[in-house]
Amino acid sequence: MYDFGCGFGFGYGALWMALFWVLVLAAAGGLVVWLASRLKGPSVANSGAALPGPTALDILKERYARGEITKSEYQEMRADIEA
Repeated sequence: MYDFGCGFGFGYGALWMALFWVLVLAAAGGLVVWLASRLKGPSVANSGAALPGPTALDILKERYARGEITKSEYQEMRADIEA
């Protein structure tokens, strides 16, 4: 009786219509998020580039300079790093 001429009443038709619009809005939101991530460019984690900072050899040299390790330990660790 209250279908307003479009075939959907206040019963299951309204439920399906509401579900349809929830899905449309979710798809639109997902599209916006996807486009934003594509336009932003690759992140550092996905680029494969090393983060700037001291290398293992730099840290080893600092430890030797501070006296935390002996010369023989330094040479052994350096050989391991360079191998």
